[in-house]
Amino acid sequence: MMSSTSGKMAAVCGGDGCLGLIGQISDAQGKKLTDLPAELLEFILCFPVLSYFDIASVSCSCKRLHDVCHGRGKVWEHQYKLRWPRLLKYYRQLECCDWLKEFRTRQSVGLQIRKTIESFSKRFFVEVPCVGQVLGDSFKELESLGAPEHFCEDELISILNSDKRKGLTLKYYAKKILYFLRQQNVLKSLKGFLGRSPDQQCPLEGAVLIDQYCNPLAEISLESISAQLEEITAKIKKTLQVKNPTHPSLREADEDVLMEDLVLQRQIVCALNSVLYEQLQYKGNESDYYNPLNSYLHQVLTRRTGIPISLSVLYLTLAKKLGVKLEPVNFPNHFLLRWCQRSERSSDIYDYVYIDAFGKGKQLTAKECEYLIGHQVTSDYYSAVSTEEMLLRMVGNLLNIGKRGEGSEKSYQLLRDSLDLYLTINPDNVQYLLLQARLYFHLGIWPEKVLDILQHIQALDPSQHGAVGYLVQHTLEHIQHKNHPAEPVVKRRSDQENREVQYSTGLIMRHKRSGYNCVVYGWDARCTMGLEWITTMRVHQLPNGPDQPFYSVLVQDGTSRYAAQDNLELHPSPLEISHPEVGRYFSEFRDSHYMANEQLQTCYPEDLACTARITQELYSTLSNGSDQEGPAEPQEHPVEKS
Repeated sequence: MMSSTSGKMAAVCGGDGCLGLIGQISDAQGKKLTDLPAELLEFILCFPVLSYFDIASVSCSCKRLHDVCHGRGKVWEHQYKLRWPRLLKYYRQLECCDWLKEFRTRQSVGLQIRKTIESFSKRFFVEVPCVGQVLGDSFKELESLGAPEHFCEDELISILNSDKRKGLTLKYYAKKILYFLRQQNVLKSLKGFLGRSPDQQCPLEGAVLIDQYCNPLAEISLESISAQLEEITAKIKKTLQVKNPTHPSLREADEDVLMEDLVLQRQIVCALNSVLYEQLQYKGNESDYYNPLNSYLHQVLTRRTGIPISLSVLYLTLAKKLGVKLEPVNFPNHFLLRWCQRSERSSDIYDYVYIDAFGKGKQLTAKECEYLIGHQVTSDYYSAVSTEEMLLRMVGNLLNIGKRGEGSEKSYQLLRDSLDLYLTINPDNVQYLLLQARLYFHLGIWPEKVLDILQHIQALDPSQHGAVGYLVQHTLEHIQHKNHPAEPVVKRRSDQENREVQYSTGLIMRHKRSGYNCVVYGWDARCTMGLEWITTMRVHQLPNGPDQPFYSVLVQDGTSRYAAQDNLELHPSPLEISHPEVGRYFSEFRDSHYMANEQLQTCYPEDLACTARITQELYSTLSNGSDQEGPAEPQEHPVEKS
């Protein structure tokens, strides 16, 4: 190590430019490198060619260099900033810091996290993917490291940003851990938010917390959302200035100061509508109403479309910045805002104009509001609601979208996230507590937490003892089963019953009839599904019916399917499959196929060699035949059974 470092130092001091000149001056004066002033040595040791290994070696070479490389000096500060630039925001600019100590701690945390994550695959691997699988109590292991949270997050992000095609299993679990850690932080912030007095609960901040919880891997902050709204506010003021150059809202003032003059308020609302709906082209998303993106503020601002409640949050925030007070109205099926037309607050619903942010800011009377939903409602529905009630409505929308899902990974995740949020805001809702317990039970995750939920339900509503008792019994069975896991089933291609299996794990396939692209992560010598599934999927209409190999595949659209050998063919142009579960089974993408990770290889010990042989034979044939008769059909190159 020392000789390598010496070579680098010689290159640094003997090269061209300023450093080369330093070396020449040192030689001319008969001085050694260590005779140079400390500031010059620090400059040399901060040269980019020197790594932290080199600095560590240099500091051990003599007392002079050891003193120059002290922990609070520029040399280790430079190395720290070079290695982990994302962490600089956690340090004050003029802070006196022991950079060597910080470097060692961050380095140690990184190694510990990687070691912990690498153990997860062996402990949590499941051959058949369990939708919504989480690591549960094992996250406590990371917490037990006692490491600064921002160090943990930085290491996880480093893993996720590494070579896209490699380390897929490590990234798979790192992503889950980062998802969990960020969600826990958002929940802490949400609980603090809910603990404030109602007048201190800003609707925009609450909506951003919901956005952050449902999209923990996205870089979303209240500051960035507010900055975008400030830009829109500036546009509104510019439009307002054309119509009324002396308008009071054009002066720099506290946004908590509200306009009392209705004429001035109307000018603001008119300018707001002009900018938001005409200039910026915001609109309600009628064609894709139940897309969850419509509820996330960062997506609403990016796509300029949303649903009534998300657009209402933006609208009332912009209005408040300009001095107009609007109030949220929890109107059935269509969230609205109300705007008082009197100087004093009124309890008469006819003293308000109702604004439809989804309908381009259209102003409605109380009677016209009923036309939106097609029936009459009582005056209670026209009342203003609190920020907390508004957030419950927003989360309730996401919860209903999750229920509408077709059992996909995304719909289950949305259902889990929205239930977490709803029960954080309203923790004693028995209906949703029971739904959460049933969901976790169905997904087979966190059985200990299921028991806690059921105990809470029983305390709140003893009449639920029937449903609670059933779930308790089966959850205890699940815990017992989890404590005595079964050994993984090993399938060998060479066994007599598996002789007809043509394809192997890691191969990239195309469905002949449906056209979807997928990767094989498992197989059965015969269809193992029940008669009802076989009938529904019309398996008997296939040439070989259910009496043929079937493959478990991860599909490009994010679904997981069970496909017959008759319906699959090798993909002539292999491509990466962007499925969230790829990392559970594969460690690397190798252009023509996926490399099974250690756990999948344990289940299919002969597949790795088979996959390599198939891809080599197929694609070399395609390459040789490309100038002759075009690509050959994969079925013309059957796999030899080992």
